[in-house]
Amino acid sequence: MTTLLLVRHGETDWNAERRWQGHADVPLNDRGREQARVLAEQLTGESIDAIYSSDLSRARDTADIVGVRLGVPVVVDADLREIDVGPIEGMTAEETGTLDGWHGEAKEAHAERILLAVQRIAERHPDDRVLVVTHGGSMRRVHEHLGLEGGPFENCVVWACAHEDGVLRSID
Repeated sequence: MTTLLLVRHGETDWNAERRWQGHADVPLNDRGREQARVLAEQLTGESIDAIYSSDLSRARDTADIVGVRLGVPVVVDADLREIDVGPIEGMTAEETGTLDGWHGEAKEAHAERILLAVQRIAERHPDDRVLVVTHGGSMRRVHEHLGLEGGPFENCVVWACAHEDGVLRSID
């Protein structure tokens, strides 16, 4: 069984302003870097065999802070990216009120991309504990796949799931 510790990246200014980020490469703010340091401290002493991260800097920098503290290199995987939110990128919920419908990446396509990435990571690390630093929407897709309520996920929150015999499941 592979244990996957999924983590939402640390806070960005756009998180604080409640702006849609999607594929925008918004960096961590000071609070986000501190959240990543606290996460690294919390994980110290735990067995983490590998760390994977989305290629967006907010996730990658969170993973790097943890990886340096734990002495585990970070593998970047672009398939762990957040959903592409299209034209609402950078907008707040109030600003999107006048738009008609969803014009970004289909949730089904995002789910397929994320679930394939998680499966690929688990298959590379049988019987390991793997930290996967990703995004709130990406974690939501995994939750939905498992029939769970999907968020919202706080920055640097850790959620564990397992991959065994080709099947992903929640850890109670």
